[in-house]
Amino acid sequence: MRDIYPGGFTMQLRRCLLIALAVAVPTASFADFRYDETTKITGGSLVSMTKLMGAFSKNARQITDPVNSTILVKGNRKAHITKDSTEIIDLDHETITNIDHVKKQYSVTTFQEMKAAMEEAAKKAQQQQAQPQAPQQATPPPSGPPPEMHFKVSVNNTGLSKPVAGLSAKQTILKMSLEAKDKQSGQSGNMAMNNDMWMVPEIPGYSEIHDFDERMAAKMERGYSDAMPALMTPQTLQAQPGMFTGMSDMAKEMSKLHGVPVSQVMRMGSTTDGSFLPADSEAALPQSNGPNVGQAASSAATDAATSTAENKITSKMGLPSFGGFGGFHKKKDQQQAAQQPPAQTWAVLMETSIEMTNFSSASIDPALFNVPSGYTKVPSEYQKAHQ
Repeated sequence: MRDIYPGGFTMQLRRCLLIALAVAVPTASFADFRYDETTKITGGSLVSMTKLMGAFSKNARQITDPVNSTILVKGNRKAHITKDSTEIIDLDHETITNIDHVKKQYSVTTFQEMKAAMEEAAKKAQQQQAQPQAPQQATPPPSGPPPEMHFKVSVNNTGLSKPVAGLSAKQTILKMSLEAKDKQSGQSGNMAMNNDMWMVPEIPGYSEIHDFDERMAAKMERGYSDAMPALMTPQTLQAQPGMFTGMSDMAKEMSKLHGVPVSQVMRMGSTTDGSFLPADSEAALPQSNGPNVGQAASSAATDAATSTAENKITSKMGLPSFGGFGGFHKKKDQQQAAQQPPAQTWAVLMETSIEMTNFSSASIDPALFNVPSGYTKVPSEYQKAHQ
């Protein structure tokens, strides 16, 4: 696993060696590798919402359609290809080319432009923190002590195994939780995610993907290292004193991850009791993980009112409202609660499955890394913002 501490001597030395190798070793020494990936949103309240909107919007119906991708690596070039788009990373030319097959257009962003964008974002954040914030009528300025923040990470190698894509895989469950508790009111909220993974210790040729990502990280490291000090200001740390207390535990837990995740089910959501969100193999989603049309209409006014309470908590954290920071909602009246079964202590906003298949080290046609003829070049998002 990578060292999460940017100043670590070991990782600095390792990345320097990677940079030297990327320059000294000819492209021909790298082998080709490819695999297919299928990503699909499989559940959660987001799916329930899209079912409501699907009657009016074709795009809403398509959000749950599977996305089939092909990932290719050939030397110092990597491509991520879908039906509608392609992204090509070229380490030799330090460019990222985004191709829109629907509009038959493409744009090119340089690594230098990406670094500049990160530096600009960091400077903007630093300037905003330095400027006194004018009080807003809708959201009163935060008062009282900041909330207690607790960040938890757990990696569990269950010992279970099963064949996946013709390979012997072992199960690993990664869980993360960020809990905030208001010291004055006692109210707490929890954001959580997990990843139920089936890991293969080694796939012949897959190291080409990992090595390419390492070489790109070495090239982009300067941009990240320049931006992070501006973001991690004393004001940020003071506003959220417990935000980074679990980082050492995170490094320890993440070191338990080994291999390639050939099958994953990721969940994002919240819990009302501060516990971890149950993984896919631990608890199935209910058939309807969101409100029907009638429930959505009746709860609209309640959601608008309770969002004020969420804003009070998140403003003390120095964070924007996430609109789903579980546990801040007011209790429903006693009569309504008596008519309903006990509330579930967890909710899933989105569940996504990712499957990797068709691993191959066969030679790849270099033409797959080229922009198709007849496509029009257009400015990138960064270039549009600086015209």
